[in-house]
Amino acid sequence: MTPSTFEIVHQTTYRFVRPVTLHPHRLMLRPRDSHELSVLDFQLTCAPAAEIAWSQDVFGNLCAVASFRHTAQTLVIESRLTAASRARAWPVFPITPAAQTYPFAYEDDAATDLGHLRLPQPDPDVARWAHGFVAGPRTDTLSLLKDLNAGVLGAAAYRVRDEEGVQSAGETLRLASGSCRDLAALFIEAVRQLGLGARAVSGYLFDPDQVERQADTTHAWAEVYLPGAGWITFDPTHNSIGAAGLIPLAVGRANAQIMPVAGSFAGAASDALGMDVSVKITPVG
Repeated sequence: MTPSTFEIVHQTTYRFVRPVTLHPHRLMLRPRDSHELSVLDFQLTCAPAAEIAWSQDVFGNLCAVASFRHTAQTLVIESRLTAASRARAWPVFPITPAAQTYPFAYEDDAATDLGHLRLPQPDPDVARWAHGFVAGPRTDTLSLLKDLNAGVLGAAAYRVRDEEGVQSAGETLRLASGSCRDLAALFIEAVRQLGLGARAVSGYLFDPDQVERQADTTHAWAEVYLPGAGWITFDPTHNSIGAAGLIPLAVGRANAQIMPVAGSFAGAASDALGMDVSVKITPVG
């Protein structure tokens, strides 16, 4: 298939009342290459200038740590990414026959390696909600996950939420609303209540209906591990399945581990004037 190529400019700007000392910032802005995504070009700049050290975390995500020598009243972090996506709009998932019906048991190695990605939080409300999607003693696994993915928006409406952090799954159910990261966290927790492995994903969403707006923000969704198919993408915010239109940056056990930009400064909380995030995604060709 012909890949879809995107140019993405992601800029994060912090403003302060006075020059402050910037602590090292962790940046998760460069995707890994995969069978569905190829990075064609990547540039990372900071103002003031920073020393950049690269590493990979426990999930294999590419992490840059930016260290600053000088104080600053404004910090601008900008990444420019060109990537080609081969994700299909209507994917077919080759799930192992033994896992096509729920419940099923992971093989020992997979169960061990998934570890905490299968471990739910003790919340009876979320557990009841998740198990309410199980149609019977033998349920089609993919249909169950599709129903659960669709059910998130039935339980919690999407809303823009500027506060930092992620609501717990129980909070999102009780408030009946949440941001994309909250909706993804609810889906992930529900999947774990069913005994399946799930992880959080951060990245970008390209919506062709929004091209004229030329501005967006980062996005959050989820992946579920099914034997044979591997990690399958679910986006409860848009009730979609598969990675078409999504450009993943990082994966982790929870959203807090995979924030695209994370850091701090030395000073009082009142020294911070605010933060602005700008994302521009342009299709190429």
